[in-house]
Amino acid sequence: QVQLVESGGGLMQAGGSLRLSCTVSGGTFSTYSMGWFRQAPGKEREFVGHINLGGGLTIYARSVKGRFTISRDNAKNTWYLQMNSLKPEDTAVYYCAAVREYLLARYNDRLVAGSYDYWGQGTQVTVSS
Repeated sequence: QVQLVESGGGLMQAGGSLRLSCTVSGGTFSTYSMGWFRQAPGKEREFVGHINLGGGLTIYARSVKGRFTISRDNAKNTWYLQMNSLKPEDTAVYYCAAVREYLLARYNDRLVAGSYDYWGQGTQVTVSS
């Protein structure tokens, strides 16, 4: 059974940095592509970014591009979301999600929460002004 465990959330002042981690167990890490999503209170879950199984393709939402970076360490079965220049509007619960790469038939499938099969429990990120 595949499980995703996130860590690294917390409280940060605007302009600061945080790094989220998402560790996978119970599956073959190298076969998964992963995405990061976030959900603020009263809002729908939104796409933040994606990295493919080889790490050669990364996609970012326009709101975080240039500030956030996704990476993966296959030796540690872990993905990372490095968040720099944080803004109050980045405040949300952040979720990592995984899907086997071959199930992503179209480019835009990577941007949709429904494409992902496995989800972490979420970690709270709060950015104060």
